[in-house]
Amino acid sequence: MNQMTVGFIGASGMMGHGMAKNVAAAGYPLAYTVHRSPVADLDALGARRVADPAELGATCDVVIICVTGSPQVETVVQGPKGLLTRPRDGLVIIDASTSEPSSTARLAATALAKGVRYVDAPLTQGPAEAAAGTLNSLVGADDATFERVLPLVSTYSANVIHCGGTGAGHTVKLLNNFAVQAMANALAESFAVAAKAGVDPRVLVDVIAAGHLDCAFLHKMDRTLDGDYDVMRFELDNARKDMRYYVRLAGDQGVTSVVGQGVLSGLTLAHALGYGHEFVPSIVKAQAQLNGIEIRAGSPRP
Repeated sequence: MNQMTVGFIGASGMMGHGMAKNVAAAGYPLAYTVHRSPVADLDALGARRVADPAELGATCDVVIICVTGSPQVETVVQGPKGLLTRPRDGLVIIDASTSEPSSTARLAATALAKGVRYVDAPLTQGPAEAAAGTLNSLVGADDATFERVLPLVSTYSANVIHCGGTGAGHTVKLLNNFAVQAMANALAESFAVAAKAGVDPRVLVDVIAAGHLDCAFLHKMDRTLDGDYDVMRFELDNARKDMRYYVRLAGDQGVTSVVGQGVLSGLTLAHALGYGHEFVPSIVKAQAQLNGIEIRAGSPRP
């Protein structure tokens, strides 16, 4: 059994559940806070439930956070009964959420003043990879802290990439998500134009796949043409949140985010049409609704 005691906040979430299970299965003593309900398979692996983040901070060597975004992270770190209430000596906090780098910098400074190391380690891939232990973790930390947490993060990751110092992981994650959402929105709009012009959208996919932009994500979006909108299990409203973070990040760096603003506008419009709690590929449905068309493989001329 590993001697490092690990705490987990978000163990009942879509991503956090698989991550926490892999941590426990690797032999780490695990404690977790109960958000929605206890997690029976974690209990079966010997995990213990605790009342609040403060107890995790006081009793664990490392605490992993996997929640929605910066407001939730700030609450569990420095709010009432937060991790920094009475932190254990040498505590390391790992934020695996998709958070704003500016918030991460503030939390890291507050934590360091209390002798706590703060690591940002957001994720790419989805719930299936979390369960399989094959996520990509994008880590921001100093070299010594990175080496300390590497074995733990590797329990749920196929690739652990040291992006730089604190905040670099969250920065790279937002850049990655911007590129993905830009492609998703561009494809959805392209499908709509193709359908309006009397061109089968699948022909467009075949053309793209024959060139330099062929990728797994293209083929996921292609499945929307057969009515499968659950192929990418990432909620549209979470993508919209990430794009807000990205646009602010670009502004903080003095970069005019023309494309980012456009992508954010597209996601905001899809949200207004009622697709916020569906998965990202539903932007294809939003485009169909906006333009009064059906977007399917073999779509006829309207």
